[in-house]
Amino acid sequence: MQVAILTVGDEVLAGDTENTNATWLAGRLTDSGATVARILTVPDDRELVADTVRKWADAFDAVVVTGGLGGTHDDVTADAIANAFDRELVVADAVREDVVETVAAYRDENPETVEAHDLDLDVDAWASLPAGSKSLINPEGLCPGCVLDNVYAFPGVPAEMHALFEQVAGEFGGDAVSTTLYTPQPEASLLDAVAGVREEFDVTVGSYPATDERNRLKVTDSDPETVAAAAEWLRERVEIVAEE
Repeated sequence: MQVAILTVGDEVLAGDTENTNATWLAGRLTDSGATVARILTVPDDRELVADTVRKWADAFDAVVVTGGLGGTHDDVTADAIANAFDRELVVADAVREDVVETVAAYRDENPETVEAHDLDLDVDAWASLPAGSKSLINPEGLCPGCVLDNVYAFPGVPAEMHALFEQVAGEFGGDAVSTTLYTPQPEASLLDAVAGVREEFDVTVGSYPATDERNRLKVTDSDPETVAAAAEWLRERVEIVAEE
C-alpha cells in the first residue's frame, strides 16, 4: 500500500511548530506494512492543497492530510478537499451535535474564560466537511476529521490526530517487513556491504547515521524470509551490536 502524507500549515513551514505529525504517521503506517511514498508540507493555501490532494488521490493508494481543519480564517483543508473532489461543504447532524456538546462542556468547565472573552463560536464553520465523506468524531477536541474516497483528513493537534487515526488504522496495511541492525562501524565503511546485500537479495537497504555512536542498517522487503536471509548476510560482514 503506497501512502502519501500531506501536512498543512504556515506555522510548520515557519518552524514555529515542529512537524511531529508527519514523523508519527510515517512510523505508524510503516509499522502497519504500508509504504510511505511522499511527505510534503504546504502552506494554508486552499488552491495548493486542493491541487495536491487531487493529484495524489490518483497517484497513491491513500493520502493522509493533517492540519488546517477547523473554523478559523486559516483553516482551509476541508474546503480544499471538497474542491479536489468537486463537492460542497455540508454539516452532518451527528457532527454538529458533537461540536455543540464539546463547546457546551468547555463553557461549563471554563465559565470565567468564556465570559471574559465573550466566546461565540460558529458551530457550522467547525463542523463542515465535504459532502459524501465519512465523518470522524473527535474525542480529544472540537474539530472532526473525515474520510473521502482514499483521502483521510485529521486535525493538526497531535493528540487529536492520534485519536482519529486510530479510528481508521485498520484500513492501512501492506506486505513490507523490516529488520534494523545497529553497528558501531563508520557509515563510509558500510558501502561495500550495502551494495553487496542489495545485489545478492534485491532488497531495500537504508544506511542511517545515528547520534549514539551506532549507525543503522534497515533491510526491507515484502518477503520475511528474504529479509531474514539478507540480515544474516550482513551479520557475517558487518559488526552488529544490536537489532530489532
